[in-house]
Amino acid sequence: MRILVVTVVHHPEDARILHREIGALLERGHQVVYAAPFAARNTAPRPYVEGVDLPHAAGRDRRAALRAARALLTEHGPAADVVLLHDPELLLALPGTLRRLRRAGPVPVTVWDVHEDTAAALAMKAWVPRLLRPPLRTAVRAAERLAERRLRLLLAEDAYQDRFRRSHPVVPNLATPPADPPPPPGTDRVVYLGQLSRARGALDLIATARLLAPAVRVEAIGAADPDVRDALAAADRDGVLRWHGFLPNDRALARLAGALAGLSLLHDQPNYRHSRPTKVVEYMAHGVPVVTTPTPLAAELVERHGCGLVVPYGDPRAAADAVRRLAGDCGLRLRTARLGREAALSELNWRHRAADFVGRLESWVEEESAGATVAAGPARTG
Repeated sequence: MRILVVTVVHHPEDARILHREIGALLERGHQVVYAAPFAARNTAPRPYVEGVDLPHAAGRDRRAALRAARALLTEHGPAADVVLLHDPELLLALPGTLRRLRRAGPVPVTVWDVHEDTAAALAMKAWVPRLLRPPLRTAVRAAERLAERRLRLLLAEDAYQDRFRRSHPVVPNLATPPADPPPPPGTDRVVYLGQLSRARGALDLIATARLLAPAVRVEAIGAADPDVRDALAAADRDGVLRWHGFLPNDRALARLAGALAGLSLLHDQPNYRHSRPTKVVEYMAHGVPVVTTPTPLAAELVERHGCGLVVPYGDPRAAADAVRRLAGDCGLRLRTARLGREAALSELNWRHRAADFVGRLESWVEEESAGATVAAGPARTG
């Protein structure tokens, strides 16, 4: 198959898009064209994938990114067997584009990979005026129902099924545990992996770091939203914590090895209530004890597998106390690390699900091909 993968929102090094899904497709011998905002995010396509640069969609004005996406789909769509879309914004680029593709020949199987609760995520965007949030939420739900009728859907979480009328396959955000056993957790370094924002607990992370210093240092790995960037830069400059900024996935994961704990300090937001934080699964896969706020799926993982500690929302002191408890109790530290690693290997391992993802795309292409053959009727002879 030839697959056109498109995002104008996500970082081109996004772990789900590049390292899990594209990686699985390439391992099965398929061709991938990856269209993403490479230049805008100061990165370049990996040498093993054909890259196409797109503008980055950010803030209120996303018209340039959508125009570029329409042009991309028109140019590259006819040669693709599958178009895999990763942003709800891209649904706006489809209607006229699909009509043009139909005139050119067979339309590729078009798939929307649903990463999050789009309506709930919009409510958290600072650039969306509060008065517009309710009508936008209604419009998003209507767009999702329309997309369900016209596209194939993949869901990142089982709970996302509730937003749709039909059942759709789930491709969960899992980890790829390192083959070699990780080093045991140490006692003087805590890590945070992922995007940094107020709702993701960036300011709580800084406060926790102040409480832990100097005995335990905190490392933050990830890009930051504009409203917390200055605070993180100041904390890094003052030696409160070490903020690495965005790192490619392989380098970011390497920073987890030997950490005392991995932090997930999400706030109680609708978009997080139905999502399993990928960072928690990564901590487990790398043998790092978890300290998390009680978002339902994160707390369920920690409590079911005994791989860490749960602390209240918005309570840096409780987070710091949990870290100190792990630092002071070698048995607890080693046990939570071992149990998390075992659960990641057996239940949360992307290697066990990669073939299902690729097989689903392959089966959809086969279905569309068979349907087109039947619609065309038997070949005329003589």
